[in-house]
Amino acid sequence: MSDQREAVRSNAKYLRNVRPIDPEEICEYVEGTPHPAVVRQHLRELAPERGLELIEREDGTFVPVDDDPVSPNRGPVEAFPADYSRALEDLLVDRYGANWHADASGDLLRSTVRRFKERYLEGRRVEYDDDVAAGYAIYHLPGYYAAVQYALDDLAERGLLDRSLRVLDVGAGVGGPALGLADYLPDDALLEYHAIEPSAAADVLEDLLPETGRNVHTTVHRTTAEAFDPATLGGAGDGEERFDPTAPDDGFDLVLACNVLSELEVPAAVARKYLRMLGPDGTFLAMAPADKNTSIQLRDIERRLEDQQMRPDADEDGGTVTVYGPTVRLWPGERPDDRGWTFDARPDLEIPPFQRKLEDAAPEGDPDHEPGEFVNVDVQFSYSLLRLDGRRRIDVELDTGDWAKMAEMDRHVPNRIDVVGAKLSRSLSESENGDGDVRGRSGPNPLFKISDGSEDVDHYAVVTRETALNRPLLEADYGEVCSFEQALALWNDDEGAYNLVVDEETIVDRIG
Repeated sequence: MSDQREAVRSNAKYLRNVRPIDPEEICEYVEGTPHPAVVRQHLRELAPERGLELIEREDGTFVPVDDDPVSPNRGPVEAFPADYSRALEDLLVDRYGANWHADASGDLLRSTVRRFKERYLEGRRVEYDDDVAAGYAIYHLPGYYAAVQYALDDLAERGLLDRSLRVLDVGAGVGGPALGLADYLPDDALLEYHAIEPSAAADVLEDLLPETGRNVHTTVHRTTAEAFDPATLGGAGDGEERFDPTAPDDGFDLVLACNVLSELEVPAAVARKYLRMLGPDGTFLAMAPADKNTSIQLRDIERRLEDQQMRPDADEDGGTVTVYGPTVRLWPGERPDDRGWTFDARPDLEIPPFQRKLEDAAPEGDPDHEPGEFVNVDVQFSYSLLRLDGRRRIDVELDTGDWAKMAEMDRHVPNRIDVVGAKLSRSLSESENGDGDVRGRSGPNPLFKISDGSEDVDHYAVVTRETALNRPLLEADYGEVCSFEQALALWNDDEGAYNLVVDEETIVDRIG
């Protein structure tokens, strides 16, 4: 590092708690009096360093990032932003021409989307070349952009998402989670973002990242999740202490593993590797599509990692993997062993223009084309939040003197019981969500997967008669804990699941 850069750093450290740092002022104190634009560039590169943590304001000055945590979103994600849409279409025009969606190039992209959808449904790995990366961005980018923001709400609601974030995105793909995270944060937040992506998807990612805010500092590491070496991270060197994500008092604030674990040979081992890179207050956010196979696999990985010691050098209260949410552990010492298929579903997005163009340009005589085939605005996803500090989103310990345990449900059938459980689905009677294999469905009655973290088979709450006293179940959000008084416990032999019947005698309260 040059003496000039070091002088800029020293001045910034001195001034950061005194007054806004103005490049035009600092240049007067740096040997050689560099141009203010040079000083500004140095400040932008130094801004994410621990000990500085500066944000650039609209007037070109730099100030310390605020200590207040990020507030949660208060409304649905309605659309994929126009700036990102334009950037993606610019990329498509550069690669395929102005009529990228029509003629031979459009046919190529449509066949590519069909091919990777088919491979995915067959459980086969998708190999990313330029065409697959472009098709993947067209089809999946908006949904992943929205999904990550809903998952981040679980952290922001508890004040666990700081305004200064160091993030590692494992298998970043074309950038849906990255863009969603950047937009979730307020303008006065500081994001140091590292992406790991070895495939052609990284080209799309690198074209889209410049559209994020001026206080988003990005680095793309073109390597595999298995081969990535944390020693390549760090500060500038030259006497400065380097960032060490394996040190107990350092590490990432957030590690993302979104829609990637199902594509790895040894996903649990890779997840273990990156859990060790979490800071003391950090979170590992894993996401998967809502379909049965990937969702169940995600929950299996979560359970295999739970209670493992990741940081033997941490203090006695830290280092052990804890499931923060959305699944719950309401009984001390109990762990679930059901199949674990649980997913959230949120409002559809507006159809982005690039999806509409590809859809509308499909040849009329194409016998394989189904209406809406290239439009994907569903926001349905499974996710898991893991931490090393013992915190849980819902920290409740139940007692058998007050509540029935789902692990012991067989002895309660066919009685009315009092039970507590988290609501872990939207109504399953309204949608089979893809493959028609939602077990425990019960005709037109609202039906929800519930869990207390002790069960070894699936449990569902079935609302056979809605009343003002049981309506809180319908109003509860995904992951929210409810108490059920006088629910009727039944065994559904056809589905191999327990149904808790919620009727006019049942009282439901939201307690989470």
